[in-house]
Amino acid sequence: MSSAAGATTVRVVLADDQPAVRAGLVLILGGSPGVKVVGEAADGAEAVRLCRELRPDVAVLDVRMPRRDGISATREIVTDALADVLVLTTFDLDEYVFGALRAGAAGFLLKDTDADGLVDAVRTVARGDGFIAPAVTRRLITAFAATAPTASAATRAALATLTPRERDVLACLGLGLSNQQIAERLVLAESTTKTHVSRILAKLDLRSRVQAAILAQELGLPPPPHP
Repeated sequence: MSSAAGATTVRVVLADDQPAVRAGLVLILGGSPGVKVVGEAADGAEAVRLCRELRPDVAVLDVRMPRRDGISATREIVTDALADVLVLTTFDLDEYVFGALRAGAAGFLLKDTDADGLVDAVRTVARGDGFIAPAVTRRLITAFAATAPTASAATRAALATLTPRERDVLACLGLGLSNQQIAERLVLAESTTKTHVSRILAKLDLRSRVQAAILAQELGLPPPPHP
């Protein structure tokens, strides 16, 4: 995130193939303090190009777009560490949503979300937290875990490299908790929590905290006790 005069600005690239929808989203985000839309795209190919050129903090991508869909674009943006991705979806638990999860999207936003919800989701993803529309968080994680391939032997072996505290953090991710909520539950500084999350993703070769949450659900990790 860029800083100016002590203020932090979240830089956003926005992609949606419907001009009216895109204009509305730009109006909402551009009119919010601390958020700046630095690029607009009508398809996934253009979104990737803009992210590579502009290196925004967050890419907000529609799922269904011409030339290149949001899932394929998400995979390249995340793999090349060009931005964190917030996916726009109508949310019907179809292959598009699951595909975006596997591609490493950091969050999912329903298209009928109000203006405040959109801005909050963008800011949440920008500060390193995952975001899934609250009404569907557990449903999505549970449904995906039920249909996802079983954790590989390599992944299970990598779990043994986690420290006890990292396992606690992973279990909290499985509950859908934010960094702040994890910090409060485990009595940690939020910055320490972020460090733990980064190490967990690196050790388990995961692309996003949402994938980590799914893995925690799949493994049935027990929630850490309250202090």
